[in-house]
Amino acid sequence: MDAGLKLKKATYHLWTFTISKLISSFGAQVYTFAISFYILQATGSATSFATNLICNLLPRTLAAPFAGYLVDRYSRKRIIIVAQIATTLAIGGLLAVSLTSGLSLTAIYATSCILSLTSMFSGVTFTSSVTGLVDEARVQRAMSLNQMSISFASIASPAVGGLLYGAVSMPIFLMTYMIASVIAVLLESTMNFNLYANRKETAEGEPKESMWQSMKAGVSYLKLQPLLMVIIWVSLLINFLFGAFEVGYSFVLIEKLKMASQHFGFTQGAFAVGMLLFSIYFSIRKEVQFPLVVSKRGIIGMGVIMGMMALPLLIKLSYNGAFGYYTLAMFVFGALVIIVNTPIQVMMQKQIADDYKGRVFSIVETMAMALMPLGMVLYGFLYDIFPAQWILISSAALLVGVVLVMVRPSVIKNAHPELGEGKALKTEASVVS
Repeated sequence: MDAGLKLKKATYHLWTFTISKLISSFGAQVYTFAISFYILQATGSATSFATNLICNLLPRTLAAPFAGYLVDRYSRKRIIIVAQIATTLAIGGLLAVSLTSGLSLTAIYATSCILSLTSMFSGVTFTSSVTGLVDEARVQRAMSLNQMSISFASIASPAVGGLLYGAVSMPIFLMTYMIASVIAVLLESTMNFNLYANRKETAEGEPKESMWQSMKAGVSYLKLQPLLMVIIWVSLLINFLFGAFEVGYSFVLIEKLKMASQHFGFTQGAFAVGMLLFSIYFSIRKEVQFPLVVSKRGIIGMGVIMGMMALPLLIKLSYNGAFGYYTLAMFVFGALVIIVNTPIQVMMQKQIADDYKGRVFSIVETMAMALMPLGMVLYGFLYDIFPAQWILISSAALLVGVVLVMVRPSVIKNAHPELGEGKALKTEASVVS
């Protein structure tokens, strides 16, 4: 294909990819908001809420290694389209249940399991396909625009969901998600996932790897990437401890502080605004030079914010004061998420070979989420037994301690050999270098 035509097609991919993500993310966010609020209001139990979170995490954690094999072996475009169609059918099934016999926790949990699998397949495939959809010079912009679309959906959907919750029926929420999913399928079907791909073709007569051999090859490849290994082990423990925030944030605001649905939605919207603004920043700035340093500082900041979530439970604030406090805290938290994730994601896109991306990204996702279901179960029980403020503070302290130990200056020097001992320490003083 002519170089100029490829660049035009890449530009089309850049915006189609962004719009597709925006539409599907908006539907998913509206659905998640409505279901989370429904469970907490119907049961009042952090355990029931945590169980739904587990249904969103456990299936994708178990299936991710197999998804990586399929993504590297078969058509990535076909996998994404099938996953999006399955999402539409799953929501349609829950809609049928709600109209015939009413929503039940069993139906919600089953749907969450299916959506967990479809979103995992879609997410791993899209992540593995970025360098096939756009030219290398625009990889950071593509990742930033992708995050911007998710952030924009996160801003609008909780606010809309909070305003509409109670004013419209649950079937309206489900129908919104279905329509968004169908539009996403149509957009994704027009994209060429092999435009810039550099995947090795299997020669005729050459024996194909078995699934087990392919997965072992992915692990072997990953072991040769020291920076990725550091990211994986840090993610394993950090995401476990973030269970305190995942369960506790909604539980504290809805159950303990009795925050109205529209105000709760606006605090989530503030989180998305922080993500959006920093996604825009990363879409126009040059590539971060030392991703691990930036991520370390960002995670420490997230730990501090998580501990500060307990403050309104220790110091009595007015309703408006608590609302403003959590809005500001969530804005900062959203900004820190982008500071942590974007540099690492761009580095991984450029460092990992196309033939291994599906397997490597699936392994990274599996390891990052391996302890999250356990964390959801544990924190679900803890919040029903112990004061929420002490759970948040102790978990935040553990999180900061883990990062300081696992990403110490010697580890940073090994991950970034161009940094000397003194320079490694000096560089850590900058959040975005």
